[in-house]
Amino acid sequence: MSLQYIERILKSRVYDVARETPLDPVPLLSARLGNAVFLKREDLQPVFSFKIRGAYNKIAGLSEADRARGVITASAGNHAQGVALSGRRLGVRTLIVMPKTTPAIKVAAVRRLGGEVVLHGNAYDEAYEHAVHVAAREGLTFVHPYDDPEVIAGQGTVAMEILRQHAGSLHAIFVPVGGGGLIAGIAAYVKTFWPEVKVIGVEPDDAPTLARALAAGERVVLDQVGIFADGVAVRQIGAAPFSVCREAVDEVVLVTGDEICAAIKDIFDDTRSIAEPAGALGVAGLKRYVERTGVTGQHLVAIDSGANINFDRLRYVAERAETGEQREALIAVTIPEEPGSFRRFCHAIGQRAITEFNYRYATRREAHVFVGVELREGRADKEWLIAHLLERGYPVVDMSDNEMAKLHVRYMVGGRSREVENEVLYRFEFPERPGALLHFLTHMGSSWNISLFHYRNQGADYGRVLVGVQVPPGEQPAFAVFLRDLGYPWAEETDNPAYRLFL
Repeated sequence: MSLQYIERILKSRVYDVARETPLDPVPLLSARLGNAVFLKREDLQPVFSFKIRGAYNKIAGLSEADRARGVITASAGNHAQGVALSGRRLGVRTLIVMPKTTPAIKVAAVRRLGGEVVLHGNAYDEAYEHAVHVAAREGLTFVHPYDDPEVIAGQGTVAMEILRQHAGSLHAIFVPVGGGGLIAGIAAYVKTFWPEVKVIGVEPDDAPTLARALAAGERVVLDQVGIFADGVAVRQIGAAPFSVCREAVDEVVLVTGDEICAAIKDIFDDTRSIAEPAGALGVAGLKRYVERTGVTGQHLVAIDSGANINFDRLRYVAERAETGEQREALIAVTIPEEPGSFRRFCHAIGQRAITEFNYRYATRREAHVFVGVELREGRADKEWLIAHLLERGYPVVDMSDNEMAKLHVRYMVGGRSREVENEVLYRFEFPERPGALLHFLTHMGSSWNISLFHYRNQGADYGRVLVGVQVPPGEQPAFAVFLRDLGYPWAEETDNPAYRLFL
């Protein structure tokens, strides 16, 4: 299967518009990991993403008749910009269908590159279906973002450059995975010429599209995917990419959102550039792989696949990077409610930098403290600190991996209410569009009372919402129907220890 792509890759016309990006050593990260680490800098492309390669190769290969009719695609980001720029260079009309929820900065970028934008639907799937319908109606050629041999071949030129730029042995290449076009092109080329080099896919743990497909032996459709790394938020791997990946990809590494944030910081520390979440996946997966295998003294390459990140997302990235790098522990501690107990607790923590400190009176006998503490030696230091506090008689709950605590509780004030009965707690992802809250309230109707509500915008296409609702036991089946029909991703948090301690 891989061989059929080699000629396509070698004949690809991407360099009419794309540039050969550098393979940069990253000395700080290399020293920390004990391996020689290199970044393939696809964030330096004209549209700040590798997507220009596949889009241009597809459009450049069209017949004159097809070019004259024009092309169409559906995308909310990097692929849209790649198609628009390719069309402008080749004199081809480009129609881009984008969800209504697409941030204005991305819509403006596509228009600036000459693309005609149609806003349709509230999600990519709706935009995609509309684009396919318009393509059939108007005779336009649909340029798929990943499930097309010519697009895959264009992305495969990344591997061609890496093998030419890197002298000597290479242990592994770490590739971000969404729909699979990039990793399919890289794997096809690498395994043909350097089969001993590992090709390792990296996915967010809440969007394991390729990992699930490889485990099942066939493509699967995920019920939902996380949207922090929006560039790879795809529910099903492409058919053409999967046929290559099942033969040529060695493994898939899954990483958390916090690990992605830490990788963005790693890239910044070495290059002074800011990767988008999907762009930093390769580095996050490389770090996880080194930690798991203990490999040392090897040459490792990570693809920095893009830098299209909204500025207002950086606050969230900075907040989570320290936790992702195991440089910060978030813990909840119960202390006696008595004079001097606060000071004694601070002495127990010792001479450490405090990143967060929230104190809440609980009863006449005890109080709860939510504290962020700087770690000196990663996970081992956190385990020592918790054991040290337990030895001194302080009940401790580790909140470092508690998503609700990190997203909501650390920013909330108030406390328990003795009058709230039958409260259940849910975490939702609301699409950032007018009417999202009204849609939620309309579907809920007047059946249940909202007892807690906390919303946080993180500069993404979705807002994070924590909702407390009073649902009597006999009405839980009806509430389950409401959740099913709502259409928003959710997770129940009623048993979360952060809820029990602070809310």
